[in-house]
Amino acid sequence: MRIADTQLSCLKKLCHFSIIKSAKVDSKELTLVMTDTLKYDDKGLIPAIVQDAGTGEVLMVAYMNKASLSQTLQSGYTHFWSRSRQKFWKKGEQSGHVQEVKQVLVDCDSDTLLIKVIQHGPGACHTGHRSCFYTDINGQEIAAKVFSEEQVYGK
Repeated sequence: MRIADTQLSCLKKLCHFSIIKSAKVDSKELTLVMTDTLKYDDKGLIPAIVQDAGTGEVLMVAYMNKASLSQTLQSGYTHFWSRSRQKFWKKGEQSGHVQEVKQVLVDCDSDTLLIKVIQHGPGACHTGHRSCFYTDINGQEIAAKVFSEEQVYGK
């Protein structure tokens, strides 16, 4: 079934809308339509805020391109583009602390994603913390580590 132009036009005008409601997207066409309507930066990237679907806690911020977003939507697990390593990565590929996608939202400007996940494993941050936001503006650590990065990553 093709998405009519009027339906696509309506989708583009929505401020906050859900791309997916469960772990996987059934329609590849819908995925392509949605990823093509987003506003990527000049490097083809879009910021993705990752939030715990149950608690609302912000776990991390990473960047996606069309390919990593499509892989995320098709697999039901978060995939990102590493700006420092210049390669794709699946969250948890080394640690096993994967993020199961429950919902993806787009902001009103279509230039930022909010990804609601179930965080498998104790934490999302490579430093051993549950969230990457564990330091306040004064540099004080406000959250304890939930796993040893040395044991998980062998650092």
